[in-house]
Amino acid sequence: MAHAYLVAELADTAAGELVTVGGDEARHAVKVARLQVGEQIELLNGHGMRAVCETVAVSPSTFEVRVLEVVRETEPTPRIHLVQALAKGGRDEMAVQAAVELGVSSVTPWQAHRSVSQWHGEKIARQRDRWASICREAAKQSLSAWLPAVEDFAASVPQLMQPLSAAQVLVLDPRAETRLSEIECVTDDIVLVVGPEGGIEPREFDEFMHLGAQRVRLGAEVLRTSTAGPAAIAVLQCKLGRW
Repeated sequence: MAHAYLVAELADTAAGELVTVGGDEARHAVKVARLQVGEQIELLNGHGMRAVCETVAVSPSTFEVRVLEVVRETEPTPRIHLVQALAKGGRDEMAVQAAVELGVSSVTPWQAHRSVSQWHGEKIARQRDRWASICREAAKQSLSAWLPAVEDFAASVPQLMQPLSAAQVLVLDPRAETRLSEIECVTDDIVLVVGPEGGIEPREFDEFMHLGAQRVRLGAEVLRTSTAGPAAIAVLQCKLGRW
């Protein structure tokens, strides 16, 4: 399998051109992945472009490739978005990594009332950057042509729901009557909301329902916050005919 590297400035490259890659991506390719001349890799710009390349030169801080083929992929719709409640022990980060590998378009950090992990002050920007790094690495690992965005941190249900007025918002609740597999997808953006370790509070559910969200459940099992989102994404990917 080809290795993939994100090069945001890649835009108008065509087959036959030479491209030089530097910075952190090059250092990782050379020092960690041991990139060799003649090896095939993929360059991704995170916005739908995929360039299949052959390595022609390697130095300690850069590498050069010849572009063999350029593919421009359209982002699939409906888009799937994950709202992940903050959780202790890195379980929220585990969910984000798996969600990106499974094909989400964005992730949103949400500090639910029962979230043990708390983001305040400077920690908000620092942790968002960490989630962005996790998304970046997961997108590269899965050879995705699209890099999911990390949306603004939300500290309440109204703050979370405000930018989602046009989306179909589905809140995972193991006691909901409607199964996720029964839902009809009616918008171009589907948002899955996953609560923290202790679950979503009744008043938060009331706020979600008042603002137009819908409760849904998976199976009979109650999943961890680290696995509920990825499991729901897998259900939707099958329902949408992508898997």
